[in-house]
Amino acid sequence: MKLFLSQLLLCLVLSTTMFAQTAPVKYDVIQKTNGEEMKGKVMEMNDTEVKFTYAGETLLYTIKKSDIQKITFGSGRVEVINAPTSTPATDPTTPALPATPNVDPRNRVAILPFTVIHDGQDAPQDVSFQIQSEAYHFLNKHAGVYTLVDPRTVNVALNKAGITKATFMNYSMDEIANALGVEYVVIGTVSVNRTSATTYGSSTYNDKENKDKNKKSGSESTYATSTQNYSSKTEISIYNNKGQTISNQNRNSMLNTQDAYHSTLEYLLKRCPLYTK
Repeated sequence: MKLFLSQLLLCLVLSTTMFAQTAPVKYDVIQKTNGEEMKGKVMEMNDTEVKFTYAGETLLYTIKKSDIQKITFGSGRVEVINAPTSTPATDPTTPALPATPNVDPRNRVAILPFTVIHDGQDAPQDVSFQIQSEAYHFLNKHAGVYTLVDPRTVNVALNKAGITKATFMNYSMDEIANALGVEYVVIGTVSVNRTSATTYGSSTYNDKENKDKNKKSGSESTYATSTQNYSSKTEISIYNNKGQTISNQNRNSMLNTQDAYHSTLEYLLKRCPLYTK
């Protein structure tokens, strides 16, 4: 009987030991704000930092609490360090686009205000509107089957949609086309830069006879004028309401005057697919 009890006790001890050896180790898990997970053991925590060792390692790491979203301890307790930021319903820098205008967009064309850069600096907005209007009036005379939306209507629709110079890059071209209710969108850039200055000079000499004809006196006049030279480049791109590029042209002006881009603009518009002779 004593032998039986001894054997039973030994079996219980062995079973308990085996269970302890095979029981899975529960680690602490740190979830960082960037999505990274760290599995191991939290050794110490204070107001600003957490000291941590990875599973199977002894090296101690220090992690800023500002980089930790939550810690799930091996006991099952969860401590939230930084709650995840909820995504706002609307991004204030990217207002929701209004519903597409109730018009048939086929063959409708909108020319956007041009980007104008003068000596590396953005030109005033009225210059952008001026070139937009110039392009509209020129192309509208040769529109053929296309209907060009007047610049005033285009600019009002852009403002209502929240599409400004500052937010323009937040929108795809198909979104802009759909907001304007057009099939084609024309955008352009004009760059004007000072180059060299050319100076022209001339001089004249006027003789004036004295009573003594062997002696002469006179006056000399010198005139000089300086002309500032410029280089300019014009680019025009056309997109459809699927966001596809259907035309992309650029050209340097042949003349070196400040307003040489006017003729370059007409040159490019004559060669775009929306131009009809």
